[in-house]
Amino acid sequence: MTETVTAPQGGLHRLGIALFGGALALGAITLAHAALPRPEPIAPAPVVQPAPEPVVLVAFQSPLPDHAINSPFGLRQMPWEDAGRLHAGVDIAAPFGEPVLAAADGVVTAAGSAPGYGRMVEITHAEGLVTRYAHLGAVAPGLRRGQAIKSGHPVGEVGSSGVSSGPHLHFEIRDRQDRPLNPLYFLGRRFTEAQDLPVLAAAKVSPRVRMAQVSNIPESKRDLMVAKGLIEAGD
Repeated sequence: MTETVTAPQGGLHRLGIALFGGALALGAITLAHAALPRPEPIAPAPVVQPAPEPVVLVAFQSPLPDHAINSPFGLRQMPWEDAGRLHAGVDIAAPFGEPVLAAADGVVTAAGSAPGYGRMVEITHAEGLVTRYAHLGAVAPGLRRGQAIKSGHPVGEVGSSGVSSGPHLHFEIRDRQDRPLNPLYFLGRRFTEAQDLPVLAAAKVSPRVRMAQVSNIPESKRDLMVAKGLIEAGD
């Protein structure tokens, strides 16, 4: 005889309630998760391109770095002169043999000797600006007219050639009309456009005459000073 076992009705009821409750809890969790705010997607950081370097028309550096100007641009009277005249550049004192550097990129337009200037190099730059390096002890070997030259390249060495009272560099800047310009308006500055060049301001000359003090009298001026009674023969 087979015996049939019947599950108690109360157990089935409790099991159904438990399953139903679990389903409700799972549904509530799913709904709550769906209701949570979704994080915004993180956009990739933009690629910052460096600003392009401005195109430089011309930039000037000192032809004798670390040496000071000891005779400025302007009207100057030398001891052997009767009146003042324009000192068309600046003088920078330095020891014999000190390297003299090109003040800006350009093309060599003269390299040799010139009256008064002694050994001299001339370089033409953008917008017809010209620099001159005078009283050199020597011109840099191989430097020749028509040669392209970069700023900072040696053009010669400090000397005292020409009408000079001692070792120094006479440095000039001129415009395309050959007008002398005050180098202090240019040295240490970069110019991107022609209208930025301070040509008009640099061409102005103060009416004040500066009396020059010299430690050595050029041989070419010694007889003149003796004739004027400023020094005695043999001094």
